[in-house]
Amino acid sequence: MNVHVDVDAEFPVERELVLERVLDAPREQVYRAWTEPKLLKQWFAPKPWTTPGAALDVRPGGSCLIVMRDPDGNDHPSRGVYLEVVENEKLVFTDAFSSAWEPAEKPFMTAIVTFEDIGSGAERKTRYVARARHASVEDREAHEQMGFHQGWSQCAEQLAELLAKL
Repeated sequence: MNVHVDVDAEFPVERELVLERVLDAPREQVYRAWTEPKLLKQWFAPKPWTTPGAALDVRPGGSCLIVMRDPDGNDHPSRGVYLEVVENEKLVFTDAFSSAWEPAEKPFMTAIVTFEDIGSGAERKTRYVARARHASVEDREAHEQMGFHQGWSQCAEQLAELLAKL
């Protein structure tokens, strides 16, 4: 059973961060880059950080573990659970759960990532939107101060570079 998340529903703008890009690739490729560990590890962390580990059970209720490594060699694991998965269209996941339906110690955000076709045939591109929704304005501000705009923008550029090679 899928739970539908209406991304167009009213949500307080002061608790949301949004990244939007047009990527020069069909949405199926962008979706693959988000859901195949081998691909995700190539673009997910803003350089000079890396992503040495990714375990993704891409289904509603499935858990994910992504490990990012900082330039000093310290690992930063991030655990979450997928809430909604619509192949080639949408991924909704949260860190409010660490695995299955086990509540996380300190939930931070829910992410809604959408992939929309633009153009047709050989000219197909993808409107890529990543939303980070937070429980409080303070959490949103903390995420912004952590470098949301710069980091997620850099990752989107790295994603575009990977897609050009697929």
